[in-house]
Amino acid sequence: MSFTEVSRPHPQVAVVTLNRPDRMNAMAFDVMIPFRDALREIGRDNEVRVVVITGAGRGFCSGADHENPGTMPNIEGLTVPTIALRSMEMLDDVITTIRRLHQPVIAAVNGAAIGGGFCLALAADIRIAANVGYFRAAGVNNGLSSAELGLSFLLPRAVGQARAAEIMLTGRDVDAHEAERIGLVCQVVPLPELLPTCFALADRINGWSRPGVELTKRALWNSMDAASLQSHMDAEGTAQLFVRITTRNFEEAVAARKEGRVPDFKD
Repeated sequence: MSFTEVSRPHPQVAVVTLNRPDRMNAMAFDVMIPFRDALREIGRDNEVRVVVITGAGRGFCSGADHENPGTMPNIEGLTVPTIALRSMEMLDDVITTIRRLHQPVIAAVNGAAIGGGFCLALAADIRIAANVGYFRAAGVNNGLSSAELGLSFLLPRAVGQARAAEIMLTGRDVDAHEAERIGLVCQVVPLPELLPTCFALADRINGWSRPGVELTKRALWNSMDAASLQSHMDAEGTAQLFVRITTRNFEEAVAARKEGRVPDFKD
């Protein structure tokens, strides 16, 4: 049985599903390594313009599997501290792989997003939640730190420092409707409408030019690391000039608006 499934149910969209529903798609190594590798392969597929990640069954991802964590490869001869470091590095790599994909990534949060699953949703560019979805920074619930896999970096940037601190320090659940209210998700829909809503959003994104979309994603992520407003504006300006000078996209957009038609970007 494959714990990661890739499907193409909609034009130019790949859906990557964590498929371990009996464990609410917990982050065992046997799940996350194929998941990371599938994302990397999709990143090289030029037919895919948008990626949707979701979970099978009633959970999006329930975080670390404390009962059956699976097997880390290439650890023969290593001591426990080094194995632990390699393990965290592999899980971190899942988050950065999502960030580095050329394509925008939509998290279709179909249920519980707990601990590392919360981080996984935050790594996506856009989050759409089913009305049964919820989020929990579960580290403190387990006697650990809630700061893992980039959560203490990504969550404050999504909802603000004070709100992130309250969520992470209390370990409470944030249901889908609160998540929408505080800006953690863009939209809440009934569960049967979750993937169709993601596909409709993908269609709108895919109506624009490929370099325009890819550069927008890159700029949004780079803004989190920018040392100053000026340095970020310099990078934005270079990217904007690149597309403006090397394509006819701007002229096509103007002509399409004048003619009342959908633009046909040739990039």
